[in-house]
Amino acid sequence: MDHSHIFIVGANGQLGTALRAQYPTARSADIAELDITSRESVENFDWSGITTILNAAAYTNVDGAETPEGRVAAWKVNAIAVANLVRIAKKYNITLVHISSDYVFDGTKELHTEDEPFSPLSVYGASKAAGDLAVAILPNYYLLRTTWVIGEGKNFVRTMLDLAKRGISPSVVSDQVGRLTFTSELARAIDHLLTSDAPFGTYNVTNDGPAASWAEITRQIFSYAGYTDSNVTDTTTAEYFAGKEGIAPRPLGSIMSLEKLQATGFESKNWQDELKAYIAKEQQS
Repeated sequence: MDHSHIFIVGANGQLGTALRAQYPTARSADIAELDITSRESVENFDWSGITTILNAAAYTNVDGAETPEGRVAAWKVNAIAVANLVRIAKKYNITLVHISSDYVFDGTKELHTEDEPFSPLSVYGASKAAGDLAVAILPNYYLLRTTWVIGEGKNFVRTMLDLAKRGISPSVVSDQVGRLTFTSELARAIDHLLTSDAPFGTYNVTNDGPAASWAEITRQIFSYAGYTDSNVTDTTTAEYFAGKEGIAPRPLGSIMSLEKLQATGFESKNWQDELKAYIAKEQQS
């Protein structure tokens, strides 16, 4: 199938890699051709034939965003660049698909719905919320709020597998609770929304399954990988970061309601099943 009408922004990142697999003939550009943080670059780019922009680009260094340089970088990529894409989408009647985060909330609610008011705790969260506000100006957009993303590249699962291989028993936070989201699930959800004529708007997208802490997920990782002798010690977020400088506050509750997405006919996959398959693939490579 020809997907040349789809343009992927951030095509080389974790999600961008999954989107290129989903849409092998989609278009993309490197930063020399298109710098989304530059209004001039975005306006001078040839958007002819593009009907859908998938924005998988983001500044995601949560602690880095608390530094003077990182603060500027986070706002440039997560807010200014998004506004530049919104302007183009509006001008050419392009559908914009944008990826957001649970960090736009303070994590005090047991379950996050799409209409929860913004309450970001960090610079990263505030910059993502600003991007969300820009996207919501459009008549035709899909804004996907997600959590704890796992795909190709450096990620939590690979880090824990590496520790297990080296016989290290980690201390992992047990008071942050949510669900993993595999990039394959995000790509599937995006394709579903685009092809099912689902109403435009904001949707929570994570894998389904029981909510778990990072410590519980680590135990699952070790179990699935066969490292049953490795021990995981529970700690709190406050204890884990005690004495460290420049640490961004984290939302503790990251459980997203999937009702709205599933009401469109989307069948969410269980994160535990996906994790098992992901680890099996990692061990084969």
